[in-house]
Amino acid sequence: MKTAIVYYSEHHGNTKKLLDAIAAQHDVDLINITKDSSTDLAGYDRIGFASGIYYNAFAKQLLEYAQANLPEGKDVFFICTHGAPSGAFMKSIREITEPKHCKELGAYDCRGFDTFGPFKLVGGIAKGHPTEEELRGAVAFYEKL
Repeated sequence: MKTAIVYYSEHHGNTKKLLDAIAAQHDVDLINITKDSSTDLAGYDRIGFASGIYYNAFAKQLLEYAQANLPEGKDVFFICTHGAPSGAFMKSIREITEPKHCKELGAYDCRGFDTFGPFKLVGGIAKGHPTEEELRGAVAFYEKL
């Protein structure tokens, strides 16, 4: 099964750490939209979308890419890292995939070191994340898809 994970991972690279752990054990194509925004997703059986969370949503750049490039009817999954302990993190990406009749296979999220916006003033939150356990959790999530 041919799988791509389209991602946006800036600032501390938290999301990329999860994806690198998955890619180290599985054959997946990682597509960094800050470097490659022209990949045709039609040839993939499964498409993952991965991002840090910004104000309770996936990165704007990733959402715009998904809106413009996600073919209808694909199997999709989501991965995200976030500083805040909880939230409706998947809502923004689901608002794009559901109208395209994509089948959601699952979602994985974990904490990630965050110094974005006001968190910079206090030295950041969720220091030390993602942990080794969270990296293993991302791989286990992928293996269950």
